[in-house]
Amino acid sequence: MSLDLMEMLPGDWRRRLEPLLDPLATAALGAFVAGEYETQTVYPPREDLFGAFRHCSYDDARVLILGQDPYHGPGQAHGLSFSVREGVRLPPSLRNIYKELAADLGVPVATSGDLTRWADQGVLLLNAVLTVRAGEAGSHAGKGWEDFTDAAIRALNDKSDRVVFVLWGAYARKKARLVTGAHHTVIESAHPSPLSAKKFFGTRPFSAVNKALVDAGLPEIAWGPQTTGN
Repeated sequence: MSLDLMEMLPGDWRRRLEPLLDPLATAALGAFVAGEYETQTVYPPREDLFGAFRHCSYDDARVLILGQDPYHGPGQAHGLSFSVREGVRLPPSLRNIYKELAADLGVPVATSGDLTRWADQGVLLLNAVLTVRAGEAGSHAGKGWEDFTDAAIRALNDKSDRVVFVLWGAYARKKARLVTGAHHTVIESAHPSPLSAKKFFGTRPFSAVNKALVDAGLPEIAWGPQTTGN
């Protein structure tokens, strides 16, 4: 059994990614992922595999926030980088993202870790690797997802309108080489994980994103949470 990954993609993204991908490599990736879903507990659920692309169309995409691979705990990953489902405890990296957002723009810290509202405004919340085995961080790295998601970054680089690429941590920052359009903006910093949060705090990425968008005549992102609390 195999998954036809291109068929599963929304049509606008499929048209952009297909010319950038090796069909044999994509088919092999689809076979690997299908086998993992059949024999292992894999996150996110299959129906959420391309959630980032479903919630953020190619034409609407104006910001990319790149993660590494999905959360590997039960009920966390749902296809959007750094995001967790409503009602799921906030992971440490997301708590630090919210702390920096509050310091940067005064946005109240959210009780919900669901970032769908960002995605629906044109923020592509993309992980470099789109699946993971339960409890095994990085278990699907090096299986072909990196080429697939690099193609998405290249497709965004091809846009004539500005895209703001937000790259947190050494892994994501390596992807800056894929951004060659002089009209785009790349925002790099340390990762928001507890290991590097001291270097992440104070970088003010959210105001920097909005300034880059406004400077290009594009609307700001409303970074406010879907639900708020203390």
